[in-house]
Amino acid sequence: MFQILVGSKIPFMKYRRHAYILSALIILAGAASLIVKGGFRLGVDFAGGILVEYRFDRVIQADDLRAALSGGGWAGAEIQASEGGRTFLIRIPVPDERQAGEQSPSAQMLRLVKEKVPGIEGELLREEFVGPRVGRELRGKAFWAVLISLLLILTYVTIRYEFKYGLGGIIALAHDVLVVMAFLSFMNKEITIPVIAALLTVAGYSINDKIVVFDRVRERKKGSGRQADAAMIDMSLNQTLSRTIITGVCVILTLETLLLMGGAVIHDFAFAILVGVLVGTYSSIFIGSGISLDLILAAEDRRLEREERAAKLKA
Repeated sequence: MFQILVGSKIPFMKYRRHAYILSALIILAGAASLIVKGGFRLGVDFAGGILVEYRFDRVIQADDLRAALSGGGWAGAEIQASEGGRTFLIRIPVPDERQAGEQSPSAQMLRLVKEKVPGIEGELLREEFVGPRVGRELRGKAFWAVLISLLLILTYVTIRYEFKYGLGGIIALAHDVLVVMAFLSFMNKEITIPVIAALLTVAGYSINDKIVVFDRVRERKKGSGRQADAAMIDMSLNQTLSRTIITGVCVILTLETLLLMGGAVIHDFAFAILVGVLVGTYSSIFIGSGISLDLILAAEDRRLEREERAAKLKA
């Protein structure tokens, strides 16, 4: 196998608690961001509403577009510009009632913009509608999809390895998902169905990365002392480090292409997976393996305490 690091002896486990602190700070900052912003910015998929994307034949100022939409009763529309002010993503609440024969929201928007900016032409790129009830159902299904996937992964890793590794892996997966969601909040990204799909993809990629390390630990498992456990995990991490870096870099290069050239439709999806791959690689080294090591050490402490109590009773 191609190796970019040969004979490395990096003591990763020595720094695992520093990594715990860093991760805790990011997750707490994400929670604070959510509190300040009043929660996640839900997309049309979950919040319900109408999403319209238009590309115009010339640059138009967002303020002019907002003024045009205000004239049609959509003063609270969310407007997101791209391509230098030629393409706009517009989200509006679901109308309470719609009259028979009434123009679609996208047609009404284009008419209002033409009245505001005479001569302008617009190309409708997409128009999506989701009712509030469907949005609530989708939120519930998305929550259960993430929860069930994590439980299934925990079951699989527990059966294949020891429970300590399974628990370490699932905590690391939850860590990865929480950190990605923190960055989604920092960047004010919408939570949509593609973003949920990205979170599930991150969980699958991340556990695959951790299983490679756990497999190597199982092969090298020997000894039962504190130093032996930490040294064994460090050795396994160093032996799989080249594979981890090469795989991660290849995936990141692909995702960067999607992020830069994939367009607005998959931008948030690519962003979530890109952050997830970076975080998953980091957590495979420091979080999953570190928590598994701490669980092993805690079990050893409890065993030694039992042996000491038994020896005192015999004495």
